[in-house]
Amino acid sequence: MTKENIINDKNQLVDKKLVQKTWFRYWLSAEMSNSYERLQSLSFCYSMIPVLKKLYPEENDLKEALQRHLNFFNTEPTWGAPILGISIAMEEEKSLTKEIPGEAITALKTGLMGPLAGIGDTIDWGTLKTIIYGIAVTFASTGNILGAFIPVLFTVLTFIIGSCLTRFGYTTGKNSVKSILQQGWIKELIFGTSILGLFMMGALTSNFVKITTPLTFAIADGQNIAVQDILNSIAPGILPLCVVFGIYYFLTKGKVNYGLLAIGIVIVCLLCSLLGIL
Repeated sequence: MTKENIINDKNQLVDKKLVQKTWFRYWLSAEMSNSYERLQSLSFCYSMIPVLKKLYPEENDLKEALQRHLNFFNTEPTWGAPILGISIAMEEEKSLTKEIPGEAITALKTGLMGPLAGIGDTIDWGTLKTIIYGIAVTFASTGNILGAFIPVLFTVLTFIIGSCLTRFGYTTGKNSVKSILQQGWIKELIFGTSILGLFMMGALTSNFVKITTPLTFAIADGQNIAVQDILNSIAPGILPLCVVFGIYYFLTKGKVNYGLLAIGIVIVCLLCSLLGIL
C-alpha cells in the first residue's frame, strides 16, 4: 500500500468512543496529578494509554509513545482539550504511516498549551464560573435551595465543552496531519511550534520571574547610587534574564534532578535575601 493510499484511507484505528474515553480520563485526572517537575504530564499520559495501546501493539513502540507524553505539559484542562484530540490524531497517523516524528507531537503540544491555557482561564475561570457562582450566591442569599445546586452547572458545562473540543481537535487534527504529510510540512511544523513555545516561555518568564537588588553605593556628598537603577539603564529585567539563562545552563548539563534544583533555588534565594543582595 502506498503512502497516498494510507493517508486517504478512511478506516480509523481510533473511534469516537475511544476519543471520549480519553477525554473522560483527562477530565478526571488533569488537576489531580500535578507535580512540580512535569505538572499535568502524568494525567495526559494516563489519558492517552487506551489509545496508545491500540495504536502500538509492539512493546518498544508503546514505551516510546508513553515516554513522549510524559514530557512537561500544562494547560487549562477544558479549553486545552483540542491538544488531546490533535495528539490522538497525530499518534494515529504516526502508527499508520511512520512519517510523523515524535518530536512533532511534542512540539505541537508545547506550542499550543500556553495560548489555549490563556483562553481557558479567561472564559472558564474568569467569566463562566463568575457568572454561575454569582447566580448561585444570589439564590443562596435568599434561602433558596437552588443556590446549593447551581454551581454544579459549571462542572457540567465545562465537561461538555471539553468533550466537544476533544472531538473537534481529533477531527481537525486528523485532516491537518494528512495535509501536512501530503505537503511535506513536518519540519516547518516542528520549527513553527517550537518558536511559538519559546515565545510563550519568554512571556511567562517576564511575568513570573521577579528579581531586584537593594544594593546601593555611597558616593560623595552623602548621595547613594542604586545598583538596580544602573541595571535598569542597561537592560530592564537583566537580573531575571541572567537567572533564567543560569538555570537553563544547568538543565543542559545532562540529567538533572528537578526537585533538587528547585530546593537549591529556594536556598540560594533565602541566602541572598538574608545577605541583602536580592
